[in-house]
Amino acid sequence: MAPAFAAAPSSSVCGVRIPTACRSEAQSTVPMPRFLRNRVAAKTRSSAAWSLKAGLWDSLRSGFLKNNNSTETVEPPPAPLEVEEPLPEELVLLERTLPDGSTEQILFSSAGDVDVYDLQALCDKVGWPRRPLSKIAASLRNSYLVATLHSIVKSSETEGEEKKQLIGMARATSDHAFNATIWDVLVDPSYQGQGLGKALMEKVIRALLQRDINNITLFADNKVVDFYKNLGFEADPQGIKGMFWYPRF
Repeated sequence: MAPAFAAAPSSSVCGVRIPTACRSEAQSTVPMPRFLRNRVAAKTRSSAAWSLKAGLWDSLRSGFLKNNNSTETVEPPPAPLEVEEPLPEELVLLERTLPDGSTEQILFSSAGDVDVYDLQALCDKVGWPRRPLSKIAASLRNSYLVATLHSIVKSSETEGEEKKQLIGMARATSDHAFNATIWDVLVDPSYQGQGLGKALMEKVIRALLQRDINNITLFADNKVVDFYKNLGFEADPQGIKGMFWYPRF
């Protein structure tokens, strides 16, 4: 009679049934699949890399950088200072009595108080092409500085009655740190030749300088180049050229 052997429990590795007693030996001898080896190796390299990065950032945060067993002091960047924006300015540039006895004031303001319909009417007076009102509103809203000239006429007959009209505007965009570009400089033709455009530009430049913006640029038509040169602007400084890209249809 053949000896009876108790059947040992078994398990399988890769589809091959192996007795449980030999499972540990099989696990030690069956090589790890290649994709698992690659994954483990990648995870090990990643852990080492993150460890190095963490060590570097920790050393930078603490203000020291270790190199070849020597210690160099690394100054941390200074905390940004809260810069107070100058308050909007309002100033009467000119006051005069009109032939009918009423009083007119020319008021400069950097408060950005502009009605888009008034601005469109002013653009019509100087012969600029019409632009969508929604875009005009967006350009004003996204500007760094909007300066205006208003004519305020006070009646000599009716106390408290006055008429306010937009007669000039200029605006500037900026990176709030180094650079600003001035756009849309215009003065009502009936008020030109009185020095108001020059006064407007000087006020805009001064307002930008007060905000520590020192690099001021603009674009000028040929007929107003001399006007801006008299204000201190220079065309193509040191040979620098303005470059433009626009759609060509």
